[in-house]
Amino acid sequence: QVQLVESGGGLVQPGGSLRLSCAASGSIFEDSAMGWYRQAPGKQRELVSTITSGGRTNYADSVKGRFTISRDNAKSTVYLQMNSLQPDDTGLYYCAKAAEEGWGLSQIYEYDLWGQGTQVTVSS
Repeated sequence: QVQLVESGGGLVQPGGSLRLSCAASGSIFEDSAMGWYRQAPGKQRELVSTITSGGRTNYADSVKGRFTISRDNAKSTVYLQMNSLQPDDTGLYYCAKAAEEGWGLSQIYEYDLWGQGTQVTVSS
């Protein structure tokens, strides 16, 4: 059974950077689109970024130019490099595997496997 395990979250000052990792166990990672979502307290879970199996990327407007998603299929890992972090970026960040391969998959129901989340807190 495939599992997703996120890591790399933490407390960072505004303007700082973090790199999140999501390690997938199992053999179907390389054929799957992947996504990063986040959820702030009292708010709905929102899409941050997606990447197809071939590396085509998509970003929420709020993170364009600051965040970069990438993947290493040999390591079954997807990354989220987050730069110029702001307090509004605070939240629980989830990695997710899409049920179907595709670009720009933005609906929560399009993802069939989720990690447990890693907390990102941006505060001075």
